[in-house]
Amino acid sequence: MKTTTTTPTPFGSFLILHGWQNHRPAAHWQHWLADRLTARGHAVTYPQLPDPDDPALEVWLGELSRHLHALDAGRERVVIAHSLSAVLWLHAAARGLPGLDRADRVLLVSPPSGPVLAGYPEVAEFVLPALDGLTLPSPTRLVAGDDDPYCPEGVQSQYGTPLGLTAELIPGAAHLDLDAGYGSWPSALEWCERGDAPFTARPEQRP
Repeated sequence: MKTTTTTPTPFGSFLILHGWQNHRPAAHWQHWLADRLTARGHAVTYPQLPDPDDPALEVWLGELSRHLHALDAGRERVVIAHSLSAVLWLHAAARGLPGLDRADRVLLVSPPSGPVLAGYPEVAEFVLPALDGLTLPSPTRLVAGDDDPYCPEGVQSQYGTPLGLTAELIPGAAHLDLDAGYGSWPSALEWCERGDAPFTARPEQRP
């Protein structure tokens, strides 16, 4: 019997995950990114996670697992998680959620700090245990604003150092959300299509 091999296509399979209170507004950079990746021929999943205003950790973990297993195995599989979903990804890694290693690379953007999460009853259950020694299952980039009001302690101390990552800080980008002017983010698109691309502020914010 002839044996055939499957060669991955040059197009990726992307899973884009939003944060707390995010109803996927069309003006948000994640929506912008999903539209542009789709237009370029990539497979994109950008789900509305259940109850975004009052999320349940176990429910979101179940949704994450389901969507990970639906990624196209014939393409490079990429996860882009913003805010609360970046924390969700780390919960999944800490639990060894099956399917996490299906992602070929991961982008974690603006995870809020534990003390900030603890201050909101709606998301307090997302507060992470200690991350020291946690091994991430896929190559991961960690990006945040250097003045993120939802991580005033600094993303490097809260996440980068315990995970063995060097956080890439964008000056004046705050939480990298609509309030910070991130209705588009060209360098995120560049990273999606070329994994070694640097992360920079959107053009209007460059000095």
